Amino acid sequence: MLKIYIARHGQNVDNKNGILNGHRDEPLTTLGEKQAQEVAEEIKKDNLYFDVVYSSPLQRAYKTAKIISDISNQSQPVVLNELIERDFGVMTGIEAKRIEELCAPEIIKSKTITYFLNPKGAETFEDLLERAKKLLNFIKKNHNDKSVLLVTHGDFGKMIYAEFYKLPWKKVLTDFHFGNSEILYLCENCDLNKTRLFTSKQYNH
Repeated sequence: MLKIYIARHGQNVDNKNGILNGHRDEPLTTLGEKQAQEVAEEIKKDNLYFDVVYSSPLQRAYKTAKIISDISNQSQPVVLNELIERDFGVMTGIEAKRIEELCAPEIIKSKTITYFLNPKGAETFEDLLERAKKLLNFIKKNHNDKSVLLVTHGDFGKMIYAEFYKLPWKKVLTDFHFGNSEILYLCENCDLNKTRLFTSKQYNH
């Protein structure tokens, strides 16, 4: 049975400063490294094994993947460009607190995050679902009956989850928070109430 685990990167400099990063490539903070280490220890404690570890090319994800691989004795991460975060278009580098001001009414608000839908130059969530579909087809074709870890980002990680379980993307955006270094579990016939495996006990952005 194919098992897919999705990890979000640890806190990075833009997360700490409340900046919308998208494709910006800021490093992990000290806290972000601790978050990744903590989750890696949980993976090791639970004896989880991944046949392959894939990472987004952005350093906040790759560093998280490297920490997980090193601490939990996994294979070294392989960069997969399809795992990159959503392109935020004109919202890249903007303070997150300005999303409603700049993007309303084309927004969706959850308990923790306000999502913008279609500012100029940004990938839409429909775009992300299409990318997620191609990614999952690649994983299923090349790693059938294997265990795969995907280290990625908040918006895209949620759309992989939505596409895998064929859930409405708007529902997935508002149903749960996908925090820094949290891990989601994807498998056929899984109980959706048990798909969130680990999250750092440290502050999650």
